[in-house]
Amino acid sequence: MKKHTKIYLDYFNIDYDIATSYHDYINCEICPKMAVDIHHIIFKSQSGKDEINNLIALCRDCHIKAHSGELSKIKLKDVHSRNVNKFNNVR
Repeated sequence: MKKHTKIYLDYFNIDYDIATSYHDYINCEICPKMAVDIHHIIFKSQSGKDEINNLIALCRDCHIKAHSGELSKIKLKDVHSRNVNKFNNVR
C-alpha cells in the first residue's frame, strides 16, 4: 500500500488490510462515484507532501480531470478542506 493511501485511510478511520490492499468503499470527494485513487492536490514533483490536507479521494474520471486541469487545485482544496472539517466536527 502506498504511503499516501495509508495516511488517508488512517486519518478517516477507513478499515483496510495491508496484505491484500483491501479497504472499505470510499466515495469520490467530488462526485458520487466510488473513489479509486488518493490524489495529491499539489503533486509530489511540485513539492506536495504526503499530508491529509494534500490528499483527496477521487474516482477515475475526476482523477483524469484533476490531472488535465479541468478540476483546478483550488476546487480540489476547497472541497477537500470542507470534508476534513466536516469529519473533524463529527469526531
